[in-house]
Amino acid sequence: MGLFIHDEPLYDGGRLTGFSRYKELLSIRFGQWWKINLLTLLGFTPLAAGIFYAIATSSILVLCPCSLVGGMIAGPFLAGMYDAVLRGMRDEHRPWWDCYQLAWKQNWKGGALLGAVMGLLLGMYAFMGMMLFWWAEVRPGLWTVALYLLGMLLILAVNSLLWPQIVLFRQKATVRLYNAGLFFLLHFWRALGVGALQLGYWVVFVLFAPWTLLLLPVTGIWYIVFLSQFLLYEQMDNAFHIEEQFDMEGEHHFTDMDRATN
Repeated sequence: MGLFIHDEPLYDGGRLTGFSRYKELLSIRFGQWWKINLLTLLGFTPLAAGIFYAIATSSILVLCPCSLVGGMIAGPFLAGMYDAVLRGMRDEHRPWWDCYQLAWKQNWKGGALLGAVMGLLLGMYAFMGMMLFWWAEVRPGLWTVALYLLGMLLILAVNSLLWPQIVLFRQKATVRLYNAGLFFLLHFWRALGVGALQLGYWVVFVLFAPWTLLLLPVTGIWYIVFLSQFLLYEQMDNAFHIEEQFDMEGEHHFTDMDRATN
């Protein structure tokens, strides 16, 4: 089935490109990604509850452990979401549940570690946002708002480069950061644009809450993950040789990569 678009007969003479590829992936993969999205939302529930409780009690001491633990729980779920999206990008044909279980087995440690960092940053930004825009007696200045959004933009952009490496390669954290930084510099405007796209997506969710919460089970996390990776995939494949390695090594795809490009 398609999402927001009319299904069309798919061309079977080779891999489609551009918007045709976008429609093809949505038509084929929507059902799988939607199911995994529901599991991912479930995994984010402890993190969301912990941040909400910390904000409700105005306690930074509650926020830090709740964000760390909640992020550790959410991380492997998010890794499973990225794994499913990237499998779709390279036209994986195995049953989605088998692939999802395999993704958990392979990525739960790396996902938990990066998830803890992600959870802490998310909690700190949510708490800071409440201090700046809700609790403060004086409205924040334009530069303060710009700096706040710029920080979120950079985090989201780098985040889009780190999670794919979690599910594609076995690497040291320093190598993963090096690859993400080098890729970001080499494809600066595209990576920054993807970060801006994600920022706009989540800002809309926040500004129009609680009504947008009704969309979480439908588009939620899966759509923005898919869209951001779709926009980055060609450059990432050229840099990391993703499909070449999978063609040679199959599921035993983990390699230690020292840099993002040749």
